Amino acid sequence: METTTSEYGDYGYNDTSTHAPTCDYEKSNNVGAHLSILFYFMFLFSVCFNVLVLVIIHRFEKLTTVTNIFLLNLVVSSLIFVSSLPFLAVYMQRSEWIFGSAMCKIFTTVYYMGIYSSVLFLALLTFDRHLAVVYSLDALRMRNQRYAIASCVVVWLVTSLACVIQVILTNASVVKNKTYCDDFSGKVELRKLRFYLQIFLFLLFPLAVIIYCYIRIAITVLTSKIVTKFKTVRLIFIIVVLFFVCWTPYNIILSMYDATTATTECENKKKLIYALHITRNLAYIYFCISPIFYTFVGRKFQNYFRLMLVNRFPRLRKHISVSQHTGTNPPTRSTSNDL
Repeated sequence: METTTSEYGDYGYNDTSTHAPTCDYEKSNNVGAHLSILFYFMFLFSVCFNVLVLVIIHRFEKLTTVTNIFLLNLVVSSLIFVSSLPFLAVYMQRSEWIFGSAMCKIFTTVYYMGIYSSVLFLALLTFDRHLAVVYSLDALRMRNQRYAIASCVVVWLVTSLACVIQVILTNASVVKNKTYCDDFSGKVELRKLRFYLQIFLFLLFPLAVIIYCYIRIAITVLTSKIVTKFKTVRLIFIIVVLFFVCWTPYNIILSMYDATTATTECENKKKLIYALHITRNLAYIYFCISPIFYTFVGRKFQNYFRLMLVNRFPRLRKHISVSQHTGTNPPTRSTSNDL
């Protein structure tokens, strides 16, 4: 494995480029290559789970409801993102891009389209639940199909524009007889724009939305007569903490790595690369499992899943309790099974 790593802002996968010959990056690259084996498992798990979510929504829910439109787009985002992971794993394990110049552009588009849209749809789902819980009946006037579709179009449009920058910067280039899919453009202004988008639009903005909305939801739940209020608040706390723990460290390390220069000490650079590998995997795992927090943690989806099991395997009916009267529409006032 060649002892090189990216000197550019590693916005997810760029682990290959020329560096000073006095610094040996082989061990840090080996760590990334070994950890990338997890990408195959993330891919399989996410595909199976998200397809299951789509099947449940299709069989038991109305696809035209606001919540389900957002969930459907979140699942699509997750599937788009994980479809890039097998290519990323091969790239990191071989320390070389073997899929050609055109696939480098396609891979870049798919990767960023998936991860960026997932972040924004998580924030959008959180904001929508904030409307449903905090404003209840008043929110019904604006929470309609037109509002949901328009919101999704905005998210995909913003994500597409952000991806254009990545595609412009990323190319398949040959360095020391090896091909790398990386940023070799030298376009400083575009790199700065990419950096600010990553930090402000895809980190600070969704983080602020999620924290604010869930604080409002928690206050509303605690001051209401919801029986399962403490379980609901605990779930809210878990969602916020997981988003913060999994997504924020990766972006912080990414920013530190992007700010380093050729004069940075070798050992410090290696530490950043190790941290980048670890935090990146945390972020990837979160985006693979994030739909869980908006589906199967709720009693409604749990019941749908049990209903599918007993319909497919009738003998399980003796061991699994199932409600046959789960509504297709969410209640007016959201409770713990909606959070």
